Amino acid sequence: MTGGSRVGTLALKDPSLFQDNGWVNGAWWPGVGGGRFEVTDPATGESIASVANMVPQDVSAAIDAAAAALPGWRARSAKERCAILKTWHSLIHAHVDDLAMLMTREQGKPLTEAKAEVLYAASFVEWFAEEAKRAYGEIIPSPASDRELLVFKEPIGVVAAITPWNFPAAMITRKCAPALAVGCTVVVKPAEATPLTALALAELGRRAGLPAGVFNVVLGDAAAAARIGEVLCSDTRVRKLSFTGSTEVGRLLYRQCAPSIKKLSLELGGNAPFIVFADADLAAAIEGLMAAKFRNAGQTCICPNRIFVQSAVVDRFAQMLADKVAGLRVGSGLLAETQVGPLIEAAAVEKVEAHLAEALSQGARVLVGEGGDTPAAVCFEPTVLVGATPSMQIAREETFGPVAPIFSFESEEEVVELANATEFGLAAYFFSRDVGRVFRVARALEAGMVAVNAGAFSNEVAPFGGVKQSGLGREGARHGMDEYLEIKYVTMAGLR
Repeated sequence: MTGGSRVGTLALKDPSLFQDNGWVNGAWWPGVGGGRFEVTDPATGESIASVANMVPQDVSAAIDAAAAALPGWRARSAKERCAILKTWHSLIHAHVDDLAMLMTREQGKPLTEAKAEVLYAASFVEWFAEEAKRAYGEIIPSPASDRELLVFKEPIGVVAAITPWNFPAAMITRKCAPALAVGCTVVVKPAEATPLTALALAELGRRAGLPAGVFNVVLGDAAAAARIGEVLCSDTRVRKLSFTGSTEVGRLLYRQCAPSIKKLSLELGGNAPFIVFADADLAAAIEGLMAAKFRNAGQTCICPNRIFVQSAVVDRFAQMLADKVAGLRVGSGLLAETQVGPLIEAAAVEKVEAHLAEALSQGARVLVGEGGDTPAAVCFEPTVLVGATPSMQIAREETFGPVAPIFSFESEEEVVELANATEFGLAAYFFSRDVGRVFRVARALEAGMVAVNAGAFSNEVAPFGGVKQSGLGREGARHGMDEYLEIKYVTMAGLR
């Protein structure tokens, strides 16, 4: 552990959860090239770890290990795999404080949010551990009297999972738990900003009894990420790629996987509408918006990006929102009073500032915020805008920061058209107490997930994913397990 001297600065109860090398074939792997890259605390800019910067040969070694471990792992019964995953789930729960500390230090979100994410991550391990025992096949009634028609569900094989920095624990377990549960082996590439959480999960997986080669973690900085991705996409032994990140990178991976015809799950960008009709419970809508918009400093793919409020209530709603936002405390995620942590890096702040400046230049007005004094260079003061229009950049692109632009609308038909006027279709929210409208609008919105009168909807038992250019496939629920299974049809003749 070359960076072990820094573990003291992380205040972990179990210092062995701090690891700074990759995890390949059941061993900590420093990489054949010996390169390192720095992991920093976004709240302070302090380097908290120097981790292995791996090269294509290291990635190939991880795929070798996963391929070699596949026959033995898939041969185990679902009950045996379930027992190991249940132990992993228990260990994650037992170390929630340390996992949250690592996450807050490398990602920035407040500790309370980090703990909630760790528990959310654990929920996928438990769900899929149990669900794998119900990967039922079928017996199809045969049109011929002398044969039986059988359908088996089998693990797809070696899986590559490329995960983002905004949810460094949950996106790993949401992808890897179903893969492991059904008998696949996995190579994970976590985001360069947040490798420590992934390595801690690998250590807990080791303790849980995951055999060597079944779960592997490869690391790389931004420059190495493209080369790592190319190896994962081009190796024919990798039969499935699951990626969460930008639509731009998703398109690239899609192209790179085409020659080997890999199965893909892509959870990509969003531009979520949040619609408030005049008949809505405005107080409930405010609470829902606060939870959905400002969690993780607005850095989630399902954050409301466009807030549409019917004209009859837009002024009242905007002032209610401004009053709430004005009380948010911004700062280091380690401080108990912090409600909104830092953005991940300076480039993220620059993007938010550019969107805000362009909106203001086109006539939008700030009710509260606009980047006032904040305690760290990458913190951004939560901001509420009124007078936003669909032509603004903030309406067309994912801002990924704590800016809430409010758009006024007149009719149901108009707002549905505005909400759907985007290439994205991940999440949508709306508030209304009209039962007929609830069904009409829920059906009409072009999104993979719709929250009605709620600001939070993610859980392990429901399918997560989008339509249009927000991606392919679903994660969570029984549907998420099917993403890692192949269907085999067997006909058996000569039986009578």
